[in-house]
Amino acid sequence: MGALTTALVVAAGIAVGAGTASADPVTFGPLPVPFDLGAAFGVGMLPEASPPGANDPNCTPSEEHPNPVILVNPTGTNQSLAWQAGAPLLKNNGYCVFSFNYGNPVWLSEIPFQGLDDIRSGSRKLAAKVDEVRALTGAAKVDLVGHSQGGGIMPLYYLNVLGGDRYVDKMVGISPSNHGTSLNGIVFMRTMFPPLGPAVYRGLEAITPALIQQALDSPVQREVYGNGDTRPGVTYTTIVTEYDEVVTPYTNQYLDGPNVTNILLQDGCPQDRSDHVSTLYNERSWRFVLGALDPDNAAPVPCMPQGFLFPGNW
Repeated sequence: MGALTTALVVAAGIAVGAGTASADPVTFGPLPVPFDLGAAFGVGMLPEASPPGANDPNCTPSEEHPNPVILVNPTGTNQSLAWQAGAPLLKNNGYCVFSFNYGNPVWLSEIPFQGLDDIRSGSRKLAAKVDEVRALTGAAKVDLVGHSQGGGIMPLYYLNVLGGDRYVDKMVGISPSNHGTSLNGIVFMRTMFPPLGPAVYRGLEAITPALIQQALDSPVQREVYGNGDTRPGVTYTTIVTEYDEVVTPYTNQYLDGPNVTNILLQDGCPQDRSDHVSTLYNERSWRFVLGALDPDNAAPVPCMPQGFLFPGNW
């Protein structure tokens, strides 16, 4: 990958800033910011509930942060479950923040587990949300921040296939599902144990197409990345953990392009043992997000222990 080596070196330099600075530039109030996956469990059962700090129709982007931020949730979650930490942190730091749901299976009524329907359909819903937010705020462009599917293939379908690059300034993906996943080899079972393996695979594709579309070699993968990972005018950041057990190999998450920074959380901080799920509520992930959204004022991200599966200082 052409830009990968340079980007990783830059990211490692950012990450080496060990120890929390006495004058921390990150604002954690007035809204509480729980870097704890447990904070999402109860409210996550209410998919239409906006996370704290998000979807204020009266929010006016500031001169310092002129782009509103749209949060794009991962597979099998929803806006409320995903953004109990990210939304209030961004709001506290001066951003207009918006979130939405997408990918509700067509065969079910509204459920807490979103992001399961066709990725192309989800991208069209994202396109509508971008248009809505631009009209509401008067902003020319937005920034996108997402996790897993929401930080990878779904918004990149919007950028690369639907022409959304015209309306996006920065794309930040936490544990993004780019270039397909082997799911630690499980996807290869589709060719095993015929006819059972292929039948199960086709059944999942019919019921929850987004799961299969994120697998290696899916037609949607070729649509999104077939003409290059990135588009001119958009700045991209990936925030990746080597302990990812969902999007595997984890190096698939990196993007290649002239405006890409690929950050590995373990560079300069082996104590960060966050996995795919816990990066969503990892304080270090979100400090890197803030730096990606405002690179001119990016602060060193301190090294702090992060637990596997359940984030926090252990």
